[in-house]
This record gives sequence, structure tokens and C-alpha cells, in this order.
Amino acid sequence: MSEAVDEKALDARFIDGDERALEEVYRRWSPVVFTLALRSLGDRADAEDVTQRTFVSAWTSRESFDPSKAKLSTWLVAIARRRVADAHESRARVIAVQQEAMRLTRPDDLVREPPDLAESILVANEIEQLEPDAQNVVRLAFFDDLTHAQISERLGMPLGTVKSHIRRSLGRMRERLEVNDVAS
Repeated sequence: MSEAVDEKALDARFIDGDERALEEVYRRWSPVVFTLALRSLGDRADAEDVTQRTFVSAWTSRESFDPSKAKLSTWLVAIARRRVADAHESRARVIAVQQEAMRLTRPDDLVREPPDLAESILVANEIEQLEPDAQNVVRLAFFDDLTHAQISERLGMPLGTVKSHIRRSLGRMRERLEVNDVAS
């Protein structure tokens, strides 16, 4: 069989939901996706997370892949670029939240009013709206004051996944809290 026929057969199997096709696609293209992510993000754990999210996205949206418009590899790289952009955006949000937290915890700010009970309830409610894994990670990070590595070890979760849960959770909570603040 020619290479073009093999590619068409793989495309069809992938679109039809053949898990062996997914394995083959992952084996062939994950090094390319990982390298693209690593070069852009500069962090191995983040690149691993982007690679994982790229293939999860590809698999869950495989019906939208049209082999007449692009090769599977091209389609995967486009998804990877969107996931890399998401990672950069998430990093920027985390940095902004961290900077705000640092601004709010300056020594001259230590003498202040006790925390607002309504705000505490609002934050607790936002944490409750996160998915269970993200809830556990956020609670361990902020209430138990564990490092990312300690959370990874305690939960048996990859370090990149722990970091991603924290970034995505903070971003989601920030967006919802900003909407609530605007609505108030």
C-alpha cells in the first residue's frame, strides 16, 4: 500500500473513533507537538500538559477533522498552537494574580480589618464550583500551603497537571469573581 493510502486509512480510523488509530497518531505526532510546546513555553511540565491537552482535544473533536482541507498533522499542530496560546494566557493571568497577592500582603498592609465573611463565603463557593481534582489541588495549595511538588506527591498526580489545575482554577475563579464584582 502507498503512503497516501495508509494516511487516508489512518484518518478514517481516527475519525471513526478507533483507539488504535489514536495510539498511532499519538506515537507519530506527539514528539512534534511536544517540541513545539517546549520551544514556546520553555517548561517541560507545561509542554507535557499542552501535548496531553492537544491530543485530548483532537480526540474529542475528531468528527470536525476534514482530511480534504488539511493533513492530520497540520490539524494537530493548529490545535497545539491554540493550547500553547492558552498556556501563555493562563501564565499571564497567574502572574497578575500573584502580583496582586504580593501587593496586598506588603508588611504595611498587615494591620487591617479582619477578613470579610461574605468574601470568604464567596471564595469558598467558587472553589466548590471547580471539578473535584482541581478543588483538591487548590485547597492543598492555598489552605494547606503545600508546594506544587508536595501536592503532586500527595495526590499521585503529575507535576504539570497540578500546575495546570492551579492556573486554570485561579483563572476561572478570577473571571467569575470579576463578573460578580461588576454585577454588585
